[in-house]
Amino acid sequence: MSGASASQAAFAEGIGLAPDKLSKSLSGVRRFTSLDLARIADFGSTTVDWLLTGREPLRPTIAARTSASAIDDQDRGMLKDLVERFVTAHEVLDLLGLATELPELPSVRPDLKRYVDQGVALADDALARLAAAGTPAIDGLDTADLVQSLERTFGVDVAKIGMPDGIDGAAWQADGFRLIMIARTKVPTRQRFTLAHELGHILARDAQDLLTETQLSPGRQKDLTEVRANVFAANLLMPRDEINAVVREKDVTDEQLTSLVVRFQVSPSALAARLTQLGVISPETAARLRGLTTQDCHWLTGQSDLYESRTTWSLANRLPFRPAQLLYEAYLAGDTTLRPLAAYTGVDVERIREALEPEPDPQEGVSGGTDADEGDLVYQP
Repeated sequence: MSGASASQAAFAEGIGLAPDKLSKSLSGVRRFTSLDLARIADFGSTTVDWLLTGREPLRPTIAARTSASAIDDQDRGMLKDLVERFVTAHEVLDLLGLATELPELPSVRPDLKRYVDQGVALADDALARLAAAGTPAIDGLDTADLVQSLERTFGVDVAKIGMPDGIDGAAWQADGFRLIMIARTKVPTRQRFTLAHELGHILARDAQDLLTETQLSPGRQKDLTEVRANVFAANLLMPRDEINAVVREKDVTDEQLTSLVVRFQVSPSALAARLTQLGVISPETAARLRGLTTQDCHWLTGQSDLYESRTTWSLANRLPFRPAQLLYEAYLAGDTTLRPLAAYTGVDVERIREALEPEPDPQEGVSGGTDADEGDLVYQP
């Protein structure tokens, strides 16, 4: 109340609580409800967790992983603002007892010392976990479906949002919270690789800080954790068994190569690196493949419309659905206000209220027919 510069009566009015009820709650005669606490936190510009425990909200330290220059302070501020909405939503759900138990993750095998081998093994474990959960193959799986599979299988929230220029993605994990943010882009293959790369950091427990990815270049990182994440991404998106199932001969034609780019939804350069590593193509063929673009490959296989649809999806915003659903259910149950849902979605409270609780419209286009006197309505188109 002191921080809000409000008297007890004004504070009670601000949180929608009768003054006598607030007085009884402050004296310990009446318990604050979860809805009371949510409104107090809103009005007092704090969190329910702080009200209950005195703990400051958990927020990540941001560290840049970059092959170019580090991100500047303005970009760091933008990233903190972006992650704030996700963290706050999870804090509210946790305090309401609605946080879901996260599945156990695969982990780096301690017997493997080389980071490359760790990335391969981690991808194999992840693929086995996905198959057990009902995702038997990666090739041909649209990125939208892949995102949902990763969320279900590994308990990670995946957001596709606008991010500072030059930043492809970011990952962060804490107790009860796993987040991957990928940038909206006109290059769907880069977005897909970033998604897999960030998952590699999550599974390897590299994302204890909010770490950002700029200018991902598969095969060109010097940081060994980056090498491991790149190897993981390549093996996850282009599994050896799935490659071998479609490439049965050493003499792969250019037509087959362009089809593989479309099928596995990776860039020609990423596919070239993977096929070279598997010994499927020669360095000369790899160089020729790298000279193409993803769009070229779609055009050459007669699937330009598929490229356009994939690009359209990669440019659209996407928020993880589960937190929004749980926040809405908490609101319906009277356990919280619409403010946490509004903060999470970035939509004004009143707009959400209008969408969820629309005012009844006057019955336009209704005229009385032959039975109007009896109360029947005739609807005109």
